[in-house]
Amino acid sequence: MDMEVATGDVLAVVGSNGSGKSTLLRILVGLSQPTTGSVSGRPPRIGYVPDRFTGHDRISAISYLTHMGRIRGLSTSAARARGHHLLERLSLVGGWNAPLRTLSKGNAQKVALAQALLVQPDLLVLDEPWSGLDASAHSVLAEFIDEVAAQGGAVVFTDHREAITETHARGAYTISDGRVTSRGGRHAGSRTSMVELVLTVPPTGIMPIEVNWSVLPGVTDTAQRGGEVVLRVAREHSDAVLQTALQHRWSVASLAEAADERSCRADARGTAL
Repeated sequence: MDMEVATGDVLAVVGSNGSGKSTLLRILVGLSQPTTGSVSGRPPRIGYVPDRFTGHDRISAISYLTHMGRIRGLSTSAARARGHHLLERLSLVGGWNAPLRTLSKGNAQKVALAQALLVQPDLLVLDEPWSGLDASAHSVLAEFIDEVAAQGGAVVFTDHREAITETHARGAYTISDGRVTSRGGRHAGSRTSMVELVLTVPPTGIMPIEVNWSVLPGVTDTAQRGGEVVLRVAREHSDAVLQTALQHRWSVASLAEAADERSCRADARGTAL
């Protein structure tokens, strides 16, 4: 295999279960060693979120982050302040001072993300980072990824949903039969067309059935806007998501091309002129 990660890259690693995605990420960050070959140019500051977070379960989220920040060279006050800032952005539910063992999977994942970002990483490696996150944290994670890349870092992540990788990655590596091959992402090939679906309570007043929208194929972002649910969906999956919404008694307020899709089309027209 031959894999290169450059400054500013946002790369996805895709493959079937058991194909070796997590092993490749562990080799990338230095937690595992390749049986043959070598890894060169590994940067000094690496943020890593494993597929299973195993922080010490008896200490609180903020105590854990403060401790990890101290290990990475921050003062106690700076580590604590940075931890507070990250947990606030991620909207941690369950209490910053509650033991880690009392947190839900999604909130434990928020702590894992925060520890990876305590110090601005040169390389951020995320193993299924969207797994278990609530809707509000999906867009925040996307912001973190963009911020790391914009500040000269590189990001490598895995996710089993193609819509996620097509939306957030600028390139991708596929693992199959023990081989790693490069393929284009949203900036190196065809770009997945996205739509914005806005759902609301029907005018009859009958309450719709709750749906975990983020796990549906094609849904890359979810948000609450007043009494509405706003979904960002890959166009090829929009019919299926609409059907699910209607089956669960949701009313469709609007369905339109996503804002950034319209912006890209306008930019293209401007360039042509």
